[in-house]
Amino acid sequence: MDATVLALIILAVVLLVAVVAMGAMLAKRRRSEQLQKQFGPEYERQVMETGDRKAAETDLQARRQRREKLDIRDLDNEERSRFQHEWDTVQRGFVDSPERALDGADALVVSVMKARGYPVGDFDRRTEDLSVDHADVVRHYRDARAVRDASARGGARDNGGGVDTEQQRHALTSYRSLVEALLGTRSAEHAGHSTDRNADRTDAGTPVHATKTDAHRQTQEPTR
Repeated sequence: MDATVLALIILAVVLLVAVVAMGAMLAKRRRSEQLQKQFGPEYERQVMETGDRKAAETDLQARRQRREKLDIRDLDNEERSRFQHEWDTVQRGFVDSPERALDGADALVVSVMKARGYPVGDFDRRTEDLSVDHADVVRHYRDARAVRDASARGGARDNGGGVDTEQQRHALTSYRSLVEALLGTRSAEHAGHSTDRNADRTDAGTPVHATKTDAHRQTQEPTR
């Protein structure tokens, strides 16, 4: 074979390998960007938890593929109204019993998820599935659940336990953001941006030292 022809063949093979490698690199970068955009803070959390970006992306991709197999449906108006009424009841009950209100909020999230078609048997699985559709609020779900569990174990710090009333109020607000996202009564973007700044009428709107009468009056105001 002519040396020139052989050199051209080798050059063509090298260029082909380079093109394939470049395509693979661009596809990987595009996938990473898509996952970062979809999962937001959950992406970084998973990277930190695994210590390996590739492993984290593999896990998030698996979540997305698993979610695609679920038959998730929207709630009808009657269901949405019923769940909203249940949430209003939970919210009003915070003043008299924060622990019971947090239990009610947690149970309501499970009920709404179940009604929509999400698997609800395991908390970690719930957060993973929710992260695909509601990555902006799922981190608040984890935080709220931790406060709820701590409240159940030791009660409020005001009563000698390990969780103070302000933490419980913030947890209830976090539950509210998730409930509203699941009910579709507020956009996910709004929910994510407002969780920390728009306090619930039963929590940040009521100072820690407020009397129960004052707090109860605030809970009767319509939620905006």
